[in-house]
Amino acid sequence: MISFHYRARDKFGKVARGVITASSEEDVVTQLKQAGYTPVIILKIKPAGSFQKFIKRFSGVRFVDLNIFTRQLFTLQRAGIPLLSALLALQEQATNVVLKDVISRVVKDIEAGTSLSGAFAAHPKVFSILYINMIKAGEASGRLEEILERLAFLGEHEEKVRQRIRAAIRYPIMVVVAICIAFLTLITFVIPRFASIYSQFTVELPLPTRILLLINHIVVYYWWLVVSCGIAVIVFFWRFFKTKKGRLWRDDLILKIPIFGPLLLKIILSRFARITGILLRSGVRLLEILELTQEGVGNVVVARVIDNVHDSVNAGRGMSEPIRISGMFPAVVVQMITVGENSGKLDELLLYISDYYDSEVDYIIDNLVSLIEPILVIFLGCAVLFMALGIFLPMWNLMSLFKQ
Repeated sequence: MISFHYRARDKFGKVARGVITASSEEDVVTQLKQAGYTPVIILKIKPAGSFQKFIKRFSGVRFVDLNIFTRQLFTLQRAGIPLLSALLALQEQATNVVLKDVISRVVKDIEAGTSLSGAFAAHPKVFSILYINMIKAGEASGRLEEILERLAFLGEHEEKVRQRIRAAIRYPIMVVVAICIAFLTLITFVIPRFASIYSQFTVELPLPTRILLLINHIVVYYWWLVVSCGIAVIVFFWRFFKTKKGRLWRDDLILKIPIFGPLLLKIILSRFARITGILLRSGVRLLEILELTQEGVGNVVVARVIDNVHDSVNAGRGMSEPIRISGMFPAVVVQMITVGENSGKLDELLLYISDYYDSEVDYIIDNLVSLIEPILVIFLGCAVLFMALGIFLPMWNLMSLFKQ
């Protein structure tokens, strides 16, 4: 069997893209027409060479690959295809080497009697704790198809947010990289030449020039020490962040970073509210949901707040009070949760809260460049001024010396 990329249109003119496995191009055309599509482009996928397979194996499963897998699994389940048959079909058409191998192992585990969530749990590098727990909740409530649809929606929404953030910060990153390259070029090639000229005269070098020369001396003669210290610092923090205290310190610091900290918090809280609302609507108990989301929220500080909410709900006091005390949620959100608890429409209100945070996230991302721009301008101004002073101040000193 051969894999083909295809692009086709349905009877309404909507474009569909994907990968399909067939014996020939004619077979692909037949399959698409049977599904109600008119083929536009069909391209044969060349089998990856050994080097490509090696690279793909170490690149892991991309977030977008997992989203496609989830969406396709949901589609096949909705079409009434048995779970094992659906997984085998997805295994056949998977283009990612690692994902193909993972699906193969999942199929074997299910054939041996393991549940889908249990089979996914054997691959924590591919499926997150939250993903596995939501699948487990779907199996327990008999609403696996609905949970898969929600997971696909959540994954696709998160991927769109990531893409928008990457697009927004691309320009600032390019500017900072350009300045860093210019600075390294300056201290490596330009400043030493000026220093050799100035050394012929009895002129005291200005402070900016002396700092640049010191940096040049360190980079040229003590680069090994800089690299060693850098590696030591990375190893220290890598080990420190594996401890409970280190994770708490790191996650608290991340949430305090200007612009990006509040943005990340809103994304996390939106995800928490949406998942809680979805699972409540699917019939999962609130206490169980809080346990699931606490493990998969991805931030220790927020997880502690959810733990406090869990304890409060377990004691019969509800969600609103610990959420208000945490200070993470604005008053309007706390009020909406209170209304939801009192009216018995908590799931509906939580989904409204998620939409509220999504709109705030969209606003911040849309204005991210304008928010970063003042900081970037100040940084660029200081960097250019410092480099200019380091070069031109000695020139002025030399000119004044010649005039004398």
